[in-house]
Amino acid sequence: MLVRARGVNYESLRGDFRWTLPQRLNMGALCADRHPTSARALIEHQPDGTTRERTFGELARLSNRLANALVALGITVGERVAIVLPQRVETGIAHLAIYKMGAVAVPLSGLFGPDALRYRLGDSGARVVITDAAHQDAIAEVSKDLGDVAIVVVDDASPGHQGFWELIQSAAERFEPAATGPDTPALLIYTSGTTGSPKGALHGHRVLLGHLPGFELSHDFFPQDGDVFWTPADWAWIGGLMDALVPCWFHGRPIVCAPRDKFDPEWAVRLMADLAVRNVFFPPTVLKLMRTVEIAGPMPRLRSIMCGGEPLGDEMLAWARDRFGVDVNEIYGQTEANYVVGNSSRVWDVRPGSMGRPYPGHEVAVLDDDGTPVPVGTVGQIAVHRPDPVVFLEYWGRPEATRAKFTPSGKWLLTGDLARLDSDGYLWFSSRNDDVINSAGYRIGPAEIESCLIHHPSVAMAAAIGVADPVRGEVVKAFVQLAEGYPPSVELEHELQSLVRGRLAAYLYPRHIEFVDALPMTTSGKIRRIELREREAARAAESS
Repeated sequence: MLVRARGVNYESLRGDFRWTLPQRLNMGALCADRHPTSARALIEHQPDGTTRERTFGELARLSNRLANALVALGITVGERVAIVLPQRVETGIAHLAIYKMGAVAVPLSGLFGPDALRYRLGDSGARVVITDAAHQDAIAEVSKDLGDVAIVVVDDASPGHQGFWELIQSAAERFEPAATGPDTPALLIYTSGTTGSPKGALHGHRVLLGHLPGFELSHDFFPQDGDVFWTPADWAWIGGLMDALVPCWFHGRPIVCAPRDKFDPEWAVRLMADLAVRNVFFPPTVLKLMRTVEIAGPMPRLRSIMCGGEPLGDEMLAWARDRFGVDVNEIYGQTEANYVVGNSSRVWDVRPGSMGRPYPGHEVAVLDDDGTPVPVGTVGQIAVHRPDPVVFLEYWGRPEATRAKFTPSGKWLLTGDLARLDSDGYLWFSSRNDDVINSAGYRIGPAEIESCLIHHPSVAMAAAIGVADPVRGEVVKAFVQLAEGYPPSVELEHELQSLVRGRLAAYLYPRHIEFVDALPMTTSGKIRRIELREREAARAAESS
């Protein structure tokens, strides 16, 4: 979408940029059907070290077949289809098919436990869940409470479940994509809940186009000949999906698919070198883990590195530049409005500690509590102006929460992040103005953790906050007020941690638990998490 001439500057890129949204727009067709059929689309890295390549022609045919199969299952335009899968070819095929038929994809992490799955599947009203053998029994169990939900399994399916490849083989190869437009719902991604349950951010097909300016610039004018992309980020998240898989396929370039339960720095370096990876999206935690080990052997010849989630700082940026030979372009966004601010070292100077500048096509400002832009150098809330194709349509089934996300005029989306703007247009992060915990790239809402903890008979009340961690940025700490008759103990602490790991997700569990006599409360009976955060900050200052 952007001019790829050498010598362009920031001002000309922003000044010359105009959004052009076609009346007909379908993400599935754009990402699969218009590329040379023989071009590489996916490089599947198997656990045994072997690889298999898939072409865009294969993806187009297989996604057409799956779209026909889903129609045969009764799925119509606008209905939700959940995907509970790691990085694998079936995940990509499922996304393409769902977009083509005008249905709505609901990506869900395989890390989710039964409570987290039950809530999201129930709230979205998903009628089909595409998953693997490892998760089919858990989904079948939670689906008992959700009515008529078909389960499609990519591996060996249990009795009563549909087989993914059997459905594809039985379906026709021709499929006419639905007549979707920019605002037709396409993607429902659940974000963290701060004062209540997680919310589903609904995006239209235009969200793909909204990601392209930042994607192209943060990867130094992507695509170029020989580009091969990889990210260890789960494709169930906005980062792995919309910062990697979907825009990569839009541009007709191959992406490496390499599912792995736990990140291994040495394995990652070998993978990138062996498969000639040139472009990567690294969450901050991945770079920090890579720095902790000495890696022998050939280094990958990378052309671009993008990183997003939290600021890296001078030292980490310098280490990454020395280690990989390229500058890291940090970016900023959130599920509701992603990839709106960042860096592009080939076009403008990277200022360590800064979030970067607004990418072309995105108007970003720093506002006060009344929705008025604040003076340069003053801290306020980051806001994104609409119309903007990357801004979400609504919170699924939550009109009040949707209205609260915008200023009263409806023109500005409020991110909940505080920052200041300098005289050159760079943004400098200050803090969150809500209770979101940012851990290893996951944005975690405390309410879901607290609700899980109070299901334990020993817990009278619980509060969760984020505390500083050198590798993950933040980790979850829970303050637990015990019910009468339950004394604190190390055994109880481990039991509560296991409860959250098992019922929600491993990345949500509180790595620290403090038993307290009482929790700070407002006069209206709400927990004052800000007081707990201030208490922890004071403790950290005393110990440093």
